[in-house]
Amino acid sequence: MSSNPVAETVASLMPRAKAELTELVAFKSVADFDQFPRSESEGAANWIAQALRAEGFEDVALLDTPDGTQSVYGYLPGPEGARTVLLYAHYDVQPPLDEAGWVTPPFELTERDGRWYGRGAADCKGGVLMHLLALRALKANGGVPVHVKVIAEGSEEQGTGGLERYAEAHPDLLEADTIVIGDAGNFRVGLPTVTSTLRGMTLVRVQVDTLEGNLHSGQFGGAAPDALAALIRVLDSLRAEDGSTTVDGLTGDDRWDGLEYDEEQFRRDAKVLDGVQLIGSGTVADRIWARPAVTVLGIDCPPVVGATPSVQASARALISLRVPPGVDAAEATKLLQAHLQTRTPWGARVQVEQIGQGQPFRADTTSPAYQAMADAMAVAYPGQEMQYAGQGGSIPLCNTLAALYPRAEILLIGLSEPEAQIHAVNESVSPEELERLSVAEALFLRNYAAS
Repeated sequence: MSSNPVAETVASLMPRAKAELTELVAFKSVADFDQFPRSESEGAANWIAQALRAEGFEDVALLDTPDGTQSVYGYLPGPEGARTVLLYAHYDVQPPLDEAGWVTPPFELTERDGRWYGRGAADCKGGVLMHLLALRALKANGGVPVHVKVIAEGSEEQGTGGLERYAEAHPDLLEADTIVIGDAGNFRVGLPTVTSTLRGMTLVRVQVDTLEGNLHSGQFGGAAPDALAALIRVLDSLRAEDGSTTVDGLTGDDRWDGLEYDEEQFRRDAKVLDGVQLIGSGTVADRIWARPAVTVLGIDCPPVVGATPSVQASARALISLRVPPGVDAAEATKLLQAHLQTRTPWGARVQVEQIGQGQPFRADTTSPAYQAMADAMAVAYPGQEMQYAGQGGSIPLCNTLAALYPRAEILLIGLSEPEAQIHAVNESVSPEELERLSVAEALFLRNYAAS
């Protein structure tokens, strides 16, 4: 890569990138203001706005989106008649979870074993830096050959849809010929990958009530209907014996056509304990990219410490359903709600409330932008060919953009490869991946302008 001037420039900018990512990671920008102060998210948004202004962006604005958060927008004009490319990332992050489980503090970027650790380092504050590095490298080597719009979302991890609704209300704002979503990741470190499909998701809260109040388990247990036991029955009905997701009316036998995921490699990536089986059927790629997957995210019930001998009057759970491409998320939500209601035993009262929803996504990989990216990645990753992978996660904005701009080409790249452990404790980013993907994005913009 060193003989390439763009690559040389990015390499020279990496110390600055580390210092900037350190500043950005330090903001506790979790978009749940019951847990973290709004000022932390506002601080991160202002940091990005200042960085865009310093790069010559015009119309830099903090957009107040309908969910009460802010997205950062900026426009960098290119040569007259050039195409427009939208670069996306998000600055909000997942909560750090158990801070005691972090080897180093979650909001302090720390280098260890060749990786940079910190919440958001890969997902997706590193994506913000990737965009900045690519643009700086082009400016130092002849200029940016396209019009560039940048949008940095403030609530992607919450799934509250603020930016989607803002974009729908202001359809001209994010219009572009091509959109690069910097919130995905390589299949593994060193293997350049575009994500061509995303699962959608739906999030529901289910509450089961059976009694006016808790009862003594000795006096009433055995006849009094236990709400927690009823909830456990309902949750168990969402899985077959092999662990496959079973929502009444929802098909779960689609196949993945593309890069395969070796089962032993998946066990290592997922850190599955020895002797514990994987769940579901079909290939690993089928299961995580092409089929629905239900997860119980949380249960409200008495903790073990301090529990009393009581029959529980009520219990509730938060349930996530990942929805594969080809399935409408709204329809999947209806099926999930109906399943939970019909499978609740003993005539228990059940309420199901939808909390969030996002549609799945499938890209058109035959478009010119994909060829421009393949050529760029071949230079940034010598000896490697660009791969197509799915992603089990959801980026609801993709579908909003695809619906608003049906002619736009959408590519998904990013820093969230398996070792990054996004959403878990000890999230990290590979600086080599940040460097190579920044080079790839810069060369892509140049290739795309010339195509």
